[in-house]
Formats: sequence, structure tokens, C-alpha cells
Amino acid sequence: MLLQNRVKELRARFNLTQEMLAVKVGVTRQTIAAIEKGSYTPSLLLGIKICDVFQVKVEEVFWVIEEEGER
Repeated sequence: MLLQNRVKELRARFNLTQEMLAVKVGVTRQTIAAIEKGSYTPSLLLGIKICDVFQVKVEEVFWVIEEEGER
């Protein structure tokens, strides 16, 4: 399974840089970049913090997709 997200899209909508979002949620800019690329899966706590910044529900930012061959 893969975790997909709309962090980059929402960050742009709110006119936030990766650094600005990182400061708001207490991580590094590199962590935000990795989340956006899909190479890092955030903890539940970090995911909730990100959603709080954008004032949206978790399922509006993050969702899981199955990879081919998974069940």
C-alpha cells in the first residue's frame, strides 16, 4: 500500500513554503519535501498537525492506494 497526499497542493493554496509549513508543524523542510514526494510516511501525529494547519480532515489530505498485486 502507498500513502498519497495533497500536501504540496494545499501548501501552495495557503502560500506556504516548505520551510514555513515545517516550522508550523515542528519538523525540517526536508521532512516536508519527503512527504510531498511520497518517500516518507508521516506519523499520525504529524499528519494531524499538517491537517490542522490547513484546517481540513485527515482524509482530505492523505489516502491509501493499493499497489498492483496487493490484496
